[in-house]
Order: sequence, then C-alpha cells, then structure tokens
Amino acid sequence: MVRSFDLRPIRRTDSLSVKEVYVDAIESLGANFYTKSQIQAWASLAWLPGVLDRALKEGSGWLIAARDDVQAFALRYPLNRLALLYCRGCSSRCGYATTLIERVEADAHREGYKSLTTEASFFSYPLLLKLGWTIVRPEIIEIGGVSFDRFRMQKNL
Repeated sequence: MVRSFDLRPIRRTDSLSVKEVYVDAIESLGANFYTKSQIQAWASLAWLPGVLDRALKEGSGWLIAARDDVQAFALRYPLNRLALLYCRGCSSRCGYATTLIERVEADAHREGYKSLTTEASFFSYPLLLKLGWTIVRPEIIEIGGVSFDRFRMQKNL
C-alpha cells in the first residue's frame, strides 16, 4: 500500500511537532530494544530546555506529514552529521525513514560533503546498514544516568 505524504523542510514553527514525533518513536517502538528506564530517560530529552532546540534552530532537515500530522523527520546538525531520525510508531515501516535519509544524503552531497556520520540506535542502524552506511564502532553513552549501547556510523557520499 502506497501512502500519500508531504515531504518538506523543517521550519522553526515545527519544533513542538518534531518533539512529539521524537517522544512517540521512543515510547511506541522502544520496548522492542530498550528497558523502561532507558525509554524514560531518552524520551525526557525532548522537553529539557536546549537539548533539541539548538539542533532544530541551527540544523537542516526534512519532515514527512501525512494524515494532517507530522509522522517522521530527519535532521543534520552539524551539517556533516545525521543528528536525528525519528518516525512515529504508527508510521514505521512505511518508507518514511528511507525517504528522509536519501534526501538528507542528497542535500549533503549537493552541498559538497564527502561523507556523513551519525550515532545510531538499535532502531535505526539496520536501516542505515541497508542503505550503505557502515559501523565505525559500537559505543556506550549515558542519558540521565542510564547506559545505552549505540553505533557510530558513516557513509561516504
């Protein structure tokens, strides 16, 4: 089934919608990969002043709207790094993340970047591998005193 959607640049006025997608993705898909304490710590970052705000203000990204609501977004910040890629749980596996990654990669290539880097969660690293990204190394970080495994990844453009 092909879904109709709008792909457009993220605007400053999209901040609340983007944060809602961020939280929805973590809370609705997280139980497959993370503990309750990890989900809570991670999702809470959306509402802490300044945590996502700088990336939203200074970064460059795209969102997908469908059914009159933002469903997914991707953001580069700084411009050689895929900083955020999130999709509502009800819209996962619709091709939105692939569409967003391809657009972000095309933008970076057009702007003269030779590669992109990211830190990928258990959510996104399989898709990134499928799209030609490589794992540089696994790493462990802490969010609110809770440990997380993730993957540093790169793609040559």
